Parts: sequence; structure tokens; C-alpha cells
Amino acid sequence: MREINNKSSHILNTSATLFGLCYVVFTSLKTLKLDGNTLIDEFTAVSMVLFMISCLLSFLSIRSNRKSVYFERIADYAFLAGLFTLFIITIFIVFNLVQ
Repeated sequence: MREINNKSSHILNTSATLFGLCYVVFTSLKTLKLDGNTLIDEFTAVSMVLFMISCLLSFLSIRSNRKSVYFERIADYAFLAGLFTLFIITIFIVFNLVQ
């Protein structure tokens, strides 16, 4: 029996929002020419990729019948990895502002 995928819509909404946040951070770093000094832009790019993967897989989970649980599980893991890289970015930003 297929499990009910009640997390997919939440993952889709939140990962799309966090993708937009990462996009703003990434373009701000490029505009202010701060991309060469730190690793923040590389981690931001990784976060953007992970959140986009999470968006795509959660959408496929909503639309799919057979592999819905499989897509949702992978989207959940990609979302968690994106949150972790966003945490690393926050740590880098805090320590760069303190110095």
C-alpha cells in the first residue's frame, strides 16, 4: 500500500523559498565583488543546487503514482543537506563579520 505523501508540498514550498534566498545571497556576493575572498559563494551555489533538486523531486513526488514515496524521501534528504549547507554559510558570514 502506498504511503500518503503529506510532506512533498511543504518541501516544495520551503525549498523554493530557500532557493530564492540563496539566489539573493549569491547575486549580492557577485555584485559586491566579495566572491573571491571567501567560500561563501561556493557553498551558496551548492545550496542552490540542493534546493533545486529538492524542488524537482518533491514536485515529481506529488505528480507520480508509483515512485511517490521514493521521490519524497530523496527530496527530503536533499532538503536536509541544503539546510546544512545554509547553516555553514551562516557560520561563514558571522565569522567574516566578526573579524
